[in-house]
Amino acid sequence: MTQAALHESHLSSVTPEKEVRMVDDALLFAQAALVVESGSPSAIADVADEARAKKHAFEMNKLSKRLHREVGQAITDFNMIEDGDKVMVCMSGGKDSYGMLDILMNLQKRAPIKFEIIAVNLDQKQPGFPEHVLPEYLTKVGVPFRIEEQDTYSVVKKVIPEGKTTCSLCSRLRRGILYRVATEVGATKIALGHHRDDILQTMFMNMFFGSTLKGMPPKLVTDNGEHVVIRPMAYCREKDLATYAEHRQFPIIPCNLCGSQEGLQRQQMREMINEWDKKFPGRVDNMFTALSNIVPSHMMDRKLYPFETIKATGTPMKGGDIAFDEDEGCGDPSDGLPAETKVSLSTISIRKAG
Repeated sequence: MTQAALHESHLSSVTPEKEVRMVDDALLFAQAALVVESGSPSAIADVADEARAKKHAFEMNKLSKRLHREVGQAITDFNMIEDGDKVMVCMSGGKDSYGMLDILMNLQKRAPIKFEIIAVNLDQKQPGFPEHVLPEYLTKVGVPFRIEEQDTYSVVKKVIPEGKTTCSLCSRLRRGILYRVATEVGATKIALGHHRDDILQTMFMNMFFGSTLKGMPPKLVTDNGEHVVIRPMAYCREKDLATYAEHRQFPIIPCNLCGSQEGLQRQQMREMINEWDKKFPGRVDNMFTALSNIVPSHMMDRKLYPFETIKATGTPMKGGDIAFDEDEGCGDPSDGLPAETKVSLSTISIRKAG
């Protein structure tokens, strides 16, 4: 390809948005060159500050688009919100629930369907809880809301011995109250702010401490059969939501009911997953994707797969087992051998049975 053809190909791949950014960058570089030539320290510092601000704005725009896209995709994949729904957005005052409300309100404005939003906060009467923060914020953003006041804090402290974890009882009490409120406000969906990291942590908690392969589904029917719970941020990463909350300057309210309890199971799972993410890039992504690629025939749950009735059919089965191989996924699909194995199958002597 000639130099001119290469140049033309490059230009054809430049989007209008990218073109504007390229022009802005060129102007900024030209301005910086003139300032450096002038030798003014303050002017150089101003240009550096402008460059940093421009880069930050660009990164935050990318982050916002990614989070909105992920929430929209989750809603579509699991049919979370339908035309005419009234979505009760549960607000704790933490970064996740703020982010969920903010994104859902933005999507509501341009969604092809019509749905209502009502924000609900449960004031559990924790000592020092800033009661004014959420009502002021929700009024400011213009969303209908309800603050439900229930002293679950005293109940938890009375029932749970000092030094024991309070999460289980606290969450059960909170869940029951929110279900009642959902009925009272006429909500058809209850939106919770759990994200991708929460889902993975729950899976490992159930595996390590509950002996079950069970996660946190993006959509479910409540135990009493009366409500549908959705998790619109199922595809979002916690670190992205933390950055987004800082950028949007949400008035975060910390949960002090748990205090600084050591050894919480969820905290152990969080640390384990974060460590994997640092040491082995891509591993956490693969684990999360695996939750959507389950093969019941290759597990051991007899309720999900009829192991007792399966028989050989003589017909090759797509996705079937490669018998006796310990590491199916690491070799050449043509022979099923691990990648480091170089021995031909024809050279291996097979002893006949008996």
